[in-house]
Amino acid sequence: MDETSVRKIYKTYSSTRKMDVVNKGEFIEIEFTGRANGQVFDTNNTDELKKLNPNAVPKKTIIAIGQGMIIDALDKSLEGKEIGKEYSVFIKSEDAFGPRRKDMVKVIPLKAFIEKEVYPRAGMVLTLDDMIVKITAVSGGRVTVDFNNPLAGKDLDYNFKILRKVDSDEEKARAVFEIMFKFVPEFTTGDKITIKGPKFMESFVKAYGSKFKEIVGKDLAFELKEQKVEDKKEELNVKQN
Repeated sequence: MDETSVRKIYKTYSSTRKMDVVNKGEFIEIEFTGRANGQVFDTNNTDELKKLNPNAVPKKTIIAIGQGMIIDALDKSLEGKEIGKEYSVFIKSEDAFGPRRKDMVKVIPLKAFIEKEVYPRAGMVLTLDDMIVKITAVSGGRVTVDFNNPLAGKDLDYNFKILRKVDSDEEKARAVFEIMFKFVPEFTTGDKITIKGPKFMESFVKAYGSKFKEIVGKDLAFELKEQKVEDKKEELNVKQN
């Protein structure tokens, strides 16, 4: 068989081969590793995770493409990619977590921390006003706090592989709840996704119902569930936090 014949066969095969690619709006499971300055800052790859922490257990990551469940530049790079193929993407700092900003470094009275029984020291990382912040200095009665994202001002490198498309309503709902609510409530699937729980959770359904339907494609409903004493204590903790 001559070279011309081989090329024709390859061309025919390439044009008829149906690639299993993913599209905007579809749910996928993704394996990834993110690096900044060559150092891994986030991963769910078993081998990379063990390097950071031998006892760590990789967490399954499921997202809907194009729904802002991950940083925008990485999200956009997923569209049209093949399942099972490995990819790399470089993201400049301005398209990742933006530049470092001097106005995001604040000085807070030490007293404000002590009143909450928090004793800050330089290098400490904690959550303040629902943000991850870093204590950069403690001097006298003042604490210097950096509200910049730890990755601000850094270019990022991602390696990723799309493992599969996700069709299960249960997996889709669970992934969206983790992003929207920061926890996964008790729920059932069917014509609707129904959250079961105490009365206060009905407000979550009203607030996020339309966005949930946009992403998952099903209405979000609420069903009141009789509470046990321990459940009421948990409800009180959620409200206080």
